[in-house]
Amino acid sequence: MIRLGIDIDGTVTDQSSLLPFLNKQFQMELTLKDITDYDLTKAVGVSHEVFAKWFQDTEREMYKDSILAEGAKEILTRWMNSYELYFLSARPTSVLDVTIEWFHKHGVEYHHIECIGSHDKVNAAKHYKIDVFLEDKHDNAVDIHNKCQIPVLLFDAPYNRDPIPEGVIRIVNWQEADNWLASWEQLKLESNNR
Repeated sequence: MIRLGIDIDGTVTDQSSLLPFLNKQFQMELTLKDITDYDLTKAVGVSHEVFAKWFQDTEREMYKDSILAEGAKEILTRWMNSYELYFLSARPTSVLDVTIEWFHKHGVEYHHIECIGSHDKVNAAKHYKIDVFLEDKHDNAVDIHNKCQIPVLLFDAPYNRDPIPEGVIRIVNWQEADNWLASWEQLKLESNNR
């Protein structure tokens, strides 16, 4: 069975989920289009230390209240019967409980969830023998593709618009992910039957 590696934040959760928390804390009115860099300190104009402290103090609440991305539940529910769903997040292990609760609250099924505590997902992708990865962080997507030699679907966002290599496929929503995966699987099947 094909095994999918799936990021959580900005992929399964709506990319604007953290904005209400950012806006409240830093007294701003940011929208997603204002977030043009994955490094959020650039958008809010504070030091990495100040931001890290706030983020650590707030992350459990942010993860608990994250919004489910449009179309994610329907597609993932369907995929549950056809693929192995491995959710691999950069979240720290200390929030695994909140993460699992969120999945249950939203009725999103899974085979495995892991909070690896690092943006470096290459080792996890290799360890779990992931066939295709779904991600929203540009350098993660490129790294995973280059080092694991697997296709990576990159959910388009204002903060990940740098150029991508051929094996990283930019998509805009879960329906596009579903369509791409169906086509890829069909091509794989046809090449195996030759």
